[in-house]
Amino acid sequence: MHTLRKARPLRRVVLASAATVSGIVLLLSLKPHASPAVAGLASAPAPTAGSSAPAASGGSATTGTRTLTGDSVQTRWGPVQVRVTLKDGKLTDVTAVTYPQENPRDQQINSYAIPQLTREALTAQSADIDTVSGATYTSDGYRQSLQSALDSAAG
Repeated sequence: MHTLRKARPLRRVVLASAATVSGIVLLLSLKPHASPAVAGLASAPAPTAGSSAPAASGGSATTGTRTLTGDSVQTRWGPVQVRVTLKDGKLTDVTAVTYPQENPRDQQINSYAIPQLTREALTAQSADIDTVSGATYTSDGYRQSLQSALDSAAG
């Protein structure tokens, strides 16, 4: 056999390895960009420091409109706190007052997780909602804060 034919498999292995390493380096060097939806989250008003205590306004336990703020729940990535509006005992609005948004990844995750959690809460009319895939810690904190707000409405 000719000597060059023996070297070809080795040359292919070296070239494939070099291409794989180059591809991985390029992928790891990419920086995620902020989408317009994420940029809008960054300009959201910051919650006030004293907003962790439950607050109620107007009406009785079953009639009228009440706004209650749930407990601030500390998660691995930061605190999560929600405010609920009840009208005649029915959950009409849930707003995330505090949630992780310190970096672009937090903003990206929560730009889709928070609206999905809000829709689920309004549909379920309780804190018995599903966890959003990829936002487990935020989902758990959201659920706990929502439950504390609903508990304070009942009590």
